[in-house]
Amino acid sequence: MFPLGSVLFPHVGLPLRVFEPRYRQLVLDCLDSDNAFGVVLIERGSEVGGGDARFGIGTVASIVDAEPLADGTWSVTAVGVDRFHVVEWGEDKPYPNAIVDRIVDAPPDAAESEAVLGVITRLRASLSLCMKARVPAMSPDVRLSDDPGVSLWQACAIAPVGSFDELALLRSDGVMNRIRLLHSLLDDHDLLLSPRLGGN
Repeated sequence: MFPLGSVLFPHVGLPLRVFEPRYRQLVLDCLDSDNAFGVVLIERGSEVGGGDARFGIGTVASIVDAEPLADGTWSVTAVGVDRFHVVEWGEDKPYPNAIVDRIVDAPPDAAESEAVLGVITRLRASLSLCMKARVPAMSPDVRLSDDPGVSLWQACAIAPVGSFDELALLRSDGVMNRIRLLHSLLDDHDLLLSPRLGGN
C-alpha cells in the first residue's frame, strides 16, 4: 500500500518519484510479483515517515514503467486499475500493507453512456469557466477516452474539485450515482467561481 496526499482513480495515470527506503522496497517487491500496489488517500499526517491516518477505500495501481535513478530513487509510472475497500490494515513492516476486497464496476449501459457524455459536456463548461477566471485547471479541450466507463473516471480525475470531493467520487457506487455527484460538485464549483467572473 502506498498512502498519498491525492486520490487515484481507475484508468488514470500516476507518476511517482519514490525516495523513501520503505517505498523503494515496495517497488522492488511489486516488480518481483504482479506489479500492483494499492493507493489510498491520507486522512491525517504526512506521506513521509509514517504515522499517518488513511481512508479505507482506494485504487489498485499497476506499474507500467519503473526506472532506478543514480541517486537510489525510482521514477515510476503506474495506472489505476480498479477500486478496493480495506478490510484490515497490517503492520507497516517495512511499508503499509492491508487485506482488501476489490470492487468490480459493471460497464455503463446505453442510457448510462449517454449520461456520461452529458456530464463530460458539463465538465468542459466548468473547465472553460476556470480558464476565463484564470484558475489553474485542465484544458476544456482535453481528450478523454471513447469508452464511457473509462472517460467517466477520467472526468472525475480532472474535475476542478478538492481531494475530499474526489474521495466522495471514488466512493460512489454505480455510474448514475457518480454522475449525479459530479454534476452537483461542478454546480458548487461554478457557484463559488461566479464572483471572479462578475456573477456571469
